[in-house]
Amino acid sequence: MNKKKYTVAGTNIDEVKKLNANSGLTYNEMNEVLTKEIEQRKRSNIAQPKK
Repeated sequence: MNKKKYTVAGTNIDEVKKLNANSGLTYNEMNEVLTKEIEQRKRSNIAQPKK
């Protein structure tokens, strides 16, 4: 039998973990995506000749 785990306040721990897993990118993951995008744009701007 799979016993559900709850915090002292009554929060279902497994439900929170499931919702967090489906909530999208974390702060650190989004920061990494933005950093890569900025670096890529910097490189492409350097490669283009100035008008």
